[in-house]
Amino acid sequence: MEPENHTTAVTDFMDFTLLGFPDWHVVLSFLFLFLYVLILAGNIAIFAVIRTNPHLHKPMYFFLSNLSILDICYSSTTLPSMLVNSLTGRTAISFHQCLVQLYFFVSLGGAECLLLAVMAYDRYIAICNPLRYSVVMNQIICWQLATSSWISGFLNSVLHTVMTSKLPFCGDREINHYFCDVPPLLRSACTNTYTSKTLLYVVSVFLGMSPFVFVMVSYIRIIAAILKIQSAEGRRKAFSTCSSHLIVVTVFYVTANFNYIGPGPGDSFDVVRLSSMLYSGLTPLLNPVIYCLRNKEVKAALTKAIRKKLSVKDNGR
Repeated sequence: MEPENHTTAVTDFMDFTLLGFPDWHVVLSFLFLFLYVLILAGNIAIFAVIRTNPHLHKPMYFFLSNLSILDICYSSTTLPSMLVNSLTGRTAISFHQCLVQLYFFVSLGGAECLLLAVMAYDRYIAICNPLRYSVVMNQIICWQLATSSWISGFLNSVLHTVMTSKLPFCGDREINHYFCDVPPLLRSACTNTYTSKTLLYVVSVFLGMSPFVFVMVSYIRIIAAILKIQSAEGRRKAFSTCSSHLIVVTVFYVTANFNYIGPGPGDSFDVVRLSSMLYSGLTPLLNPVIYCLRNKEVKAALTKAIRKKLSVKDNGR
């Protein structure tokens, strides 16, 4: 007679329980709905304007349109399910749903880390080496950089998803988080996760810290170039734009790196959940505002599109 096995293996495909925010269902329902609607509206509007306006068919706006698609997909991996869970009070998520959510969330997050670095490089070439800009950032190079960002993110996620899927989970299989992600799943596993944690750390340094350092170096050089501008008004506008970009980028990279490279033993789960909300929910909302709505060309194109839409409606009456 075989001995009873008290360890529930992940291959049993049992449900997980997302602990989330148990005491804030009603408030979070409105928050998630409001946040998701704004993210969709802002990023869809930016993408549509960039793709339909020939004047915005430039490398900078090509990357911005990619960022808009990324942010729509990125927020869609977590916010709709969080909204449903908050409305229904449901905390269970199946094994397969959890892995699918984890795969796409990590894929899109990794792609965004790289794409933000590409965008910083684009701005560096445009400001610090403008005479070579059209050569360095030609259409082929732009497509290669954007495609590489997407592919790298999705390939990276395969490693984490496969490694996590092989872990055994015991007891109630509770995940102290509001969506499936690698760090909370590793903390819930009932086995030594040293290999998975090492992989997570190494890849996070490569896809998280390295792009962040690259972005900071790029902006330091950009600021140095801005200081050489003779016009005080020109310097002010350039600094205003750069500071806005840096704020959003810093929030994204710092909070994401905090979660993946590892919170300390003294960090509460509330801190981890808050940092997750900042990089998974807040930055997709701020990106279209900071990168586009403060841009004169995009604002002019948006205004023109809105006026055209209103005039069509008026003529149709």
